[in-house]
Amino acid sequence: MNVTITPTLLKGTITPPPSKSQAHRLIIAAALSDGVCRLSNVELSQDIQATLRCMGTLNADASSDGTVIRGCNLVDGFEVPPPEIMDCGESGSTLRFLIPVALALQGGGKFTGHGRLMERPQGPYFDLFREKGIAWSLEDGVLTVSGKLTPGEYALPGDVSSQFVTGLLYALPLLEGDSEIRLTTGLESRGYVDMTLDALEQFGVAVDYDGDRRFRVPGNQAYRHRDLAIEGDWSNAAFWYAAISAGCGVELEGLNAFSVQGDMRIVPCFMKLQGEGAVELDVSQCPDLVPPLAAMAALRAGEETRIVNAARLRMKESDRLFTVTEVLTALGADVEEHQDFLVIRGKRSLPGGVTVSGHNDHRIAMMAAIAAARCERPVTITGAECVEKSYPRFWEDYEKLGGRLVRSM
Repeated sequence: MNVTITPTLLKGTITPPPSKSQAHRLIIAAALSDGVCRLSNVELSQDIQATLRCMGTLNADASSDGTVIRGCNLVDGFEVPPPEIMDCGESGSTLRFLIPVALALQGGGKFTGHGRLMERPQGPYFDLFREKGIAWSLEDGVLTVSGKLTPGEYALPGDVSSQFVTGLLYALPLLEGDSEIRLTTGLESRGYVDMTLDALEQFGVAVDYDGDRRFRVPGNQAYRHRDLAIEGDWSNAAFWYAAISAGCGVELEGLNAFSVQGDMRIVPCFMKLQGEGAVELDVSQCPDLVPPLAAMAALRAGEETRIVNAARLRMKESDRLFTVTEVLTALGADVEEHQDFLVIRGKRSLPGGVTVSGHNDHRIAMMAAIAAARCERPVTITGAECVEKSYPRFWEDYEKLGGRLVRSM
């Protein structure tokens, strides 16, 4: 689907969708629990559908809307991983969270995905597998892992993706003995690990984190069933903050001001970008905020913004340092791409009048839509259905705020 936007400033009140990051975590914990859990405020984005689908492969049971989840039966004495392939869609969270969970539950499994998912790095796991005697192979887009996850020390880097830490934090409490995760480098995207620890605590699972590089995980723990509501998503709210920064009269509701979501960092970043003079934003702890931050920076008339420590953006649904640069430059912004940072020199408005690709990346398509509100001529975004990965109703919300758009095939 293509979307053509006629520029106009947005105005109105909007409720961002439920947090995809929190939903992944609560769904997995519920599926590992000892009973029936009821989750409210679930939105079936493509990534959440992937997690529900894969947990079904691991013997959990969920209602079609994902709101009622019956915990899976833990299997003892496994020898052969199940043959069914778990389709993770394009969800890196689903894949990386469930690899160790599948090993702990049933001795492994087979995983596949779409887009760039199976090209994204899994090195931290593979290094651990060699050390722990776990077999793995990646052939024709299918990752097969088999072996017994055993208690002990697990050393892995903290600066590749926090998703590897989360996967182990879910699996290790199920083992018979105590374990420890030791990070060999500083932890980036710590906010996402904080969300994991919060979810585990709500389901009665204890982890002792020293606040730096060590997690001590007691074994023989059980996930206790709970009924919980999923918070509004600060990651997607960031695009509406970008709209506000661009001069739109948007108000947000339904967000938890005391959330542990790491992307609440959008608030101090937004405030910083409202000031005058050159600004540097370190995004090592909030890489998903780069597209909306880049849209804000592109419209800071006469001011320079540097977005630094962003190398991990090259390993997302697209190479986001490249695609942010390409799309905003096509719209008329002044963006300079470097290996691990961007330099953006703001303008009062952008020329527009072009067609840009969504690059099969939900955050790139939403960035283009927000920037288009301050363009001088219409903007067409191709592949605009990619927003369904995290925010299925984005285009409806855009129209609700007065956005003028036409859909076409």
